[in-house]
Amino acid sequence: MLPAGDDPIRPAASTPVAITLDGERLEGIAGQSIAGVILASGQLGFRRTSAAGRPRGIFCGIGVCFDCMVEVDGARDVRACQRRAVDGNAVTTQHDALPVPPSSERGGSDD
Repeated sequence: MLPAGDDPIRPAASTPVAITLDGERLEGIAGQSIAGVILASGQLGFRRTSAAGRPRGIFCGIGVCFDCMVEVDGARDVRACQRRAVDGNAVTTQHDALPVPPSSERGGSDD
């Protein structure tokens, strides 16, 4: 068994990364998700619902709910909880409607 300190895929805990969220510099450590860096900065909500404008942020933390969608380095619809923060990432919040699941487009029927 490999000691945790010798694990080749585990980044050093002290390796800093810096990202920007809507132009604001946020700092984290290598291995954190983008959502983790955002939450550690004290920001709980970074998206608003399209209908009521209610704040959203991390809900499930495992990529299922899509409440943490952001744009990363020009790529839209990135789940912040699933993407590791990389030094220099430019993250932009998204405030548009989320995609409608196919079953909802058909009126909820599975036929």
